[in-house]
Parts: sequence; structure tokens; C-alpha cells
Amino acid sequence: MMRIRLLSACAVPAFVMALSAPAWAQDADAPAQDDPSNEIVVTAQGRAQVLSDVPIAVTAIAAETLELTGATDIRQLNQIAPSLLVSSTGSEANGSARIRGIGTVGDNPGLESSVATFIDGVYRSRSGIGLNELGDIERVEVLRGPQGTLFGRNASAGLINIVSKAPASTFGAGAEATYGNYNLWRVGGYINVPLGDTLSSRVDGVYVKRDGYYRDVTNNTDVNDRDRYFVRGQLLFEPSSALSVRIIGDYTKRNESCCAATFIDETVAPANLGLLNPATNPIVRVLRDLGQPLAAFTTPYDRDIYTSPGRSYAGETRDWGVSGQIDYDLGGAKLTSITAYRGYHSDQGSDTDYSYVDILFRAADGNSAREFGTFSQELRLQGEAFGGKLDWMVGAYYANEDLTVTDNLRFGSQYGRFAACRIITSGALGFAYAPNATGCINPALRPTVSGAFGAAGPLILAGFDRLDGVRNVGDTLSTYRQNSSNYAFFTHNIFEITSGLNLTVGLRYTNERKKFDATFGSDNTACPAQQAALGPLLANPGLAAVAGGLINLTCQGNSSSELNGVSINRERSEDEWTGTAILSYKPTEDLMVYASYARGYKAGGFNLDRSALKGPVPSFASLGGAQALVGNLEFDQEINNAYEIGLKYSTGPFSLNVAAFRQDFKNFQLNTFNGSVFLVQNINSCGTDLNGADRDQSINPGLPGYVAPTATNSNPAATTGGCAAGDVKAGVRSQGVEVEASLVPHRDIRVSLGVTYSDTKYRDNLIGNQRGTPLDPALRLLPGDNMSNAPEIVATSSFAWTPEIGNSGLSALFYVDARMTGDFNTGSDLFPQKEQDGFVLANGRVGIRGPQQKWALEFWAQNIFNEGYTQVAFNSPFQQGPTAGAALNSAYNNARYPGGTQIFSAYLAEPRTYGITGRFRF
Repeated sequence: MMRIRLLSACAVPAFVMALSAPAWAQDADAPAQDDPSNEIVVTAQGRAQVLSDVPIAVTAIAAETLELTGATDIRQLNQIAPSLLVSSTGSEANGSARIRGIGTVGDNPGLESSVATFIDGVYRSRSGIGLNELGDIERVEVLRGPQGTLFGRNASAGLINIVSKAPASTFGAGAEATYGNYNLWRVGGYINVPLGDTLSSRVDGVYVKRDGYYRDVTNNTDVNDRDRYFVRGQLLFEPSSALSVRIIGDYTKRNESCCAATFIDETVAPANLGLLNPATNPIVRVLRDLGQPLAAFTTPYDRDIYTSPGRSYAGETRDWGVSGQIDYDLGGAKLTSITAYRGYHSDQGSDTDYSYVDILFRAADGNSAREFGTFSQELRLQGEAFGGKLDWMVGAYYANEDLTVTDNLRFGSQYGRFAACRIITSGALGFAYAPNATGCINPALRPTVSGAFGAAGPLILAGFDRLDGVRNVGDTLSTYRQNSSNYAFFTHNIFEITSGLNLTVGLRYTNERKKFDATFGSDNTACPAQQAALGPLLANPGLAAVAGGLINLTCQGNSSSELNGVSINRERSEDEWTGTAILSYKPTEDLMVYASYARGYKAGGFNLDRSALKGPVPSFASLGGAQALVGNLEFDQEINNAYEIGLKYSTGPFSLNVAAFRQDFKNFQLNTFNGSVFLVQNINSCGTDLNGADRDQSINPGLPGYVAPTATNSNPAATTGGCAAGDVKAGVRSQGVEVEASLVPHRDIRVSLGVTYSDTKYRDNLIGNQRGTPLDPALRLLPGDNMSNAPEIVATSSFAWTPEIGNSGLSALFYVDARMTGDFNTGSDLFPQKEQDGFVLANGRVGIRGPQQKWALEFWAQNIFNEGYTQVAFNSPFQQGPTAGAALNSAYNNARYPGGTQIFSAYLAEPRTYGITGRFRF
């Protein structure tokens, strides 16, 4: 149904509106309207080339297009690049970019980005860092598919290359001011000053302040606000036509509260029907009885949140760096050197369970932080040989990065009571439910509860009391450190075989070494006490469930004083060959066709999360200590083998790009939250039929694929579905077609359209890493289904009309763009409760401009129709009731509810915003 609506919505604007005004939009200072054939120049292959001559899939977005669509960071690129999706989740530092449905999923900084971000030739350590203000930009290039040869750092799915405006040899200055709803103020400007015949300087700055679009009813404050500034200074030294030296320094600071989430119901995804009803869902009843206002479970798009009293999402981010680029024409070759150092620090508090009940939190005291320090050096030497028949390039790259993550995750003041009530509401113990009593047990019925467990009754009661006392404990301060050192050598060569027929060959060798260590601090003494007292009961089939449940919730996430002061370490290294081969042919000057193969790579690493060391029930001592388990934090490198055919046609005012692609990902790195802990797992497939063993579970006998627990194995489904290492194949395939077209029928009119059809799916018979380990049962819905945040169809379009107003020298502006997205699932475990219906997102801008655009006054709106949609939905932490038994309403005991009574939250996208902008240039 949505696909019909989507195509209908696309049919009219597709021909009258315009896409990502990508490669054909011109810079605001260029005579684009007088010369509609003037194409943008890109550096996608490490040298300056006209876009239509580059035989790879690139969306190039010029400065005027960015200005028209209101892009101030890489998120707004969604609106003008159909194969790109950028979203943010639990922190602004955790933004994720996806190209053709593929990207790094989750918030773990130990995972590198499948879609790399470069700004002025310098790699940014994670794509979320690109969510900063960008300042004045010359162009943005979105390279689709693996980039395994150039650009310093490898990227397995694609690359975003941002080029800022360089200093010019003439004086210039500009300023703009914006006021909008949510009390938005944005002030920016630049000044360009020549300092002589050979030296120029430029300074750009931006300041932004805005109220949040979530209202924290409990603490009477806003969340998801804006309070940031950005400054960039540059020097350009050109003593001769052969030598150019560009020095760039920038600094960004943000003091913002981010990122809130709301509970979602059937108005967001129909599969949530009935989940938030306290009469049928015991976990909602527990939350209500512990103080959660029922209003928190209604009308999610009202954006009212009920944070635990005193908890905060406040945080501070500092991002800074300096780089120097030297371009020196040696005569027979051109040498390029890019040297950079970047620092990044972000800390963020959070009400980590997103409810009024105080279950989990990270204090906003600076101890929940991530910090990067990265040095990089790239050298390229490029020239020609054989009379211009060979355009050759050789180069080397080195980077050294220090990553430090500190964590202060603690159980809240109500965690113990909440966790005890979560158990009591299940099965035969429901009769004793008393949320205001110790252990959530009615005092008058404690003897009855004890008697139900025979001689072990006193131990079980003591276990409930011990769990009840788990409050305001957890990480005192845990620190994770990772040093990444990598070097690479590469070559990229374009051979002219005959006139119009070229062969491009690129090859890269990369060596990556990572050293990891962590030191834990914890004051949760209840965990080892619980393990010691109740561990012997696990061998008794009649007691294992309740004893295991008590230990599990007391020690959840491996929060245990047994780890206090404990350190672990590990080192890994890898060598990879990547590259590309492209055959391109230009039968006419206006048309190019090409076919290519590319191999991309993303480094493996470590899951920076103690919860992945082991399950919470056994003690560390019983398994040989934490150091013996550190291998469980490791994941393998991700490899993409990609094939592509395409054509590029450009003549006068019309351009057309078409690409068809297939990509196979081996060891795809997936990070997902299962409601209790984060899982990081490689995804592969098995060449042998697993007969459904990758889809089984040991949670609920009412759900498909049930494998019953045994006295010695509480989760036997986790051990089924393995594969011989020699039979392991790629686990993810992305294939489809992309079309981008642009038309300039009149000097004042620009129309463009982009459509991406991408079938991005998990293969059948899924397994874990390259050694053939079984898939985690939490991911049992993945086999054969589409990946998260990977809609099959996306269409973008835009229309710009800038008519002159008589002979006054003034001109008007009418601009609109739209992104039409098909249905997709926003959760990495693909639970149906996380589905998002397709939608249309539209932006618009109208205004008047002075002669030569020296000034402009514009009225604008983004998300004009106030479309409500989710960026990412997730299991509300720990907020799952019984998965089976008498207390589970039969309505939840079916495949429609794979999480049983688990309830869900979501990070919502921004609502409608609008305002006025004044702009001046001198």
C-alpha cells in the first residue's frame, strides 16, 4: 500500500521538482544560470575531474544546493542524496551514515564507520563527528560503494567527502542571521582577507542556540536543544603556480542536552497494539505502580517525556583539529601531503531507561565520555606517462588513534524494587505482588512464598531482599582504552587503451594493529553475594528459573564488585588487500558507460562494553577470570566485494546518471541492544542449510522455533546452527539501481530527480563470525529479511526557480525539495514493533535576493507537513515482563510479539521547523 502511495506521490513532483540538485547545481558565486552545462569538478579519484568523466557512483552537491535545502550538518544531506541516510540516536556523538542501506549500526565507539567521513582530506574518526556545524562549504561528494583504494582510511560501504571554501586572493565577507521556531537563533559569517600577493586568510564562524523539541515534564526542562559554536581559520600560501600550502584549524564546542526517547504505541507501529496496557501487560503495571505516569505511554509525537527526577541528558562536546596540505608540482609529477591532528571529547549524561522510574542512569558529571586523539599523514604522487596514456598515482597513509571511553552506568534508586517486581509478577508468584514492600513481596505472604520453594525458601527470600537492595550502585568509573595504528600503501592508475576506452586499476595494502585494555570500577557487592548464595540452586530444575532470574537481574550487564580494580587487555592485527578495477568507455563526448569491481574493508576491533564478556549468572572466577574472557569482546574485519555497471550522460542542460550494483558483505559488523545488553556480532551465512537453527529461541514456548531449556543450559538455542569454517559465506547482500537526473530548461529553473531501489537483505542460514559460530538467538528474525533502516525505494526531488524581478536587479527565489521513503524497520533485531511506514518529507524556501545576490531575505520551512517518524526504535531497557507462564496474557504469546511483553521506545526525528534568514555578502 505504501509503495503505491509513494510512487503516486513521486510521479507529479518527479518531473516538476528536483532531486538532490546533486552534481549539476552550481556554486552561488558562479554564473550557473548563464552556463547550464557548467559541471562540478570533484576529487573522487584523488585528482580533479569533471564529474561526468568519473566512472564511479558519486552524488556531488554544490554550495548553493546546500544553502537552499538548509543543510548545516551531514544529516540534511538525506534530503538531496537518495542512497544516503544519516541518523542519530542515544547521543549526538553516535550519528550513523548509511549508503545503499549499509552502515555501522549502534552506539559502540569500538566500531568504525562503514561510511567514512572526510573533511578537507582529513578522516573523522566516526561519522557522528560530522554532525557538527560545517561552516561555508564548497561542495560535498557522496561516494557510493566501497572505497578501498584512496582517501586514506578504508570504507566498506561508501564515503562522504566534504570540502570547505578555501581562502581567496581578493577581499570578501559575508554574514547571515536566522530566527525560527523553538526559539532558534543561528548567526554565521566569514571574512576573507589577502595578506599580500602570495598569502590569503579566511575565518568562518557559526553560533547556534535553540530550545529542545522534547519537554521533560518531570524536571521542567527541554531536551534535544542546540547550544553550539564553530570557528575555522585558514591560511593559503601560494608563492608560485607550482606550490600551494593550505593550513586549516577549527574548533567546535557544544553544551546540549541529548538525546531523549519516547515510548511508542500502535500509532507508530501497529505491532505495538496492546503492549502499553497495564491491564494486560504486567511490566507496564509495575512501572505504573512505581510512579510512572500513564501519560508517558500515550501520544508519542506530543514529545512529552517523563525523566526520572534529578536525572539529566546534559553533555558537552569539544571537537578541534589542525591540518596542513601541501601541493607541489615537481614538473613530471604532483606531490600532495596532508598532515593532521584531531582531538575530540564528548561526555553525555542520560536517564538510560527513558522512564520516570529510576532504573538506570549515567550522571552528567563528565565520566560518561569518549575521547579521540588522531594523527594522520597521507602522501600522494600523481603524474602522467606514455604521452598521457597513463595517469598514475602512488601513495602512502599512516594514522595513529587513541580512543578512551569512560563509563559511569549505575542502577538507579528504584532498580532493585523494579527488578524484584519484574520477577514476582511472573508465574505462580503473582499472588504476592506488593510494589511498596521489600522484595515486592506482600509481608503477610512471605511465609507462603518461602514455603513454595521448600527448604530453599529462606535462601530465595533472602535473594529477593538482596535484589531489592540493588540501588545507586554500578560503575564507579570504568575506563576502556584502544590504540589503533595503521599504515597503507596504494596505487591508482588510469590507462587509456584506445580513444575513449579506459581501464582504471587500484590496489591497496593495509596493516592494522589495535591494542585494547580496560580497568573496571564497581561497587555492586550484591552480585557476588547473590552468585555465592544462589549458585548452588541452579542445579535443581525446580529452583533454577527463580535462582537464575535473581542472579541475572542482580548482576545484569556484569555489574559486579568482582570486577572492581580488575584490568584486562588484548591485541589484534590484520593485513588486507583491497582495490578496484574499472573499464569505462565514452562512445561520444556526452556519454560514458562503465563496469567495475571493488573490494572494501573495515577494520575489526573490540566491543567496549563489559556486558559482552560473559552472561551475568556465572561468576568471573568460575570461568577463569575476566582476562580469560577478553576474546569475547573481539570482532572480525568487515569485507565488501562489490560489482557495478553504470552510465553517465551529460549534454547541455540535461544530465543523467544510472548505476546498477551488487554488494556482498562478509563479517558484517552488527551492534544491537536486546533490552538488557548490547551485542556486537559478525554476520555471515552458511553454504549448508541450517534447517531453521538460525531462527530458534529458548524464551517462549508460544513462539516459533522453541528449544526448551535444560537443567544445565538455560539457552540451548544459542548453541544451535553452527557451520564449518570452510562453508562460511557473505551474510549480507545489497543490490539495486540508482538513477539521478537533472534538467535546466531555462536559466532561472533547475529541476532534478533521484531514485534508489535497493534490496539490502540478510542472507538465509545466518551464522556469526568467520569460524562459523551460531547466530545469537536475539537476532533470530534476521535471516532472509531486509536490513534495518534500509527502505527498498527512496526518491528525492527538488525544484528551484529564481526569476528576475523586472530590470531592478532583484530576483525571487522559490525552492522546494522532497524525500519520499518506503517502509522500513528501524531496529537492528527487526522486531515488528520497530517498523516505520513510508513517508514524504518536504522542505521549502521563498525569498528575494539583491543584485548579484549581495543580500537575500528568505522564509523557510523544513518538514513542512510535520511528518512524524522514528529514526531508531529499540527495546526499552529492562522493561520486559514474563515471557511465558500464567502471568503472560495469551495475547502476547504469539509470533506477533517476539519480545513477549517487552515494550519499546524510539528516537523521533525532528518536527516541523520554520523561520526567516537574512544574508549579506560584501
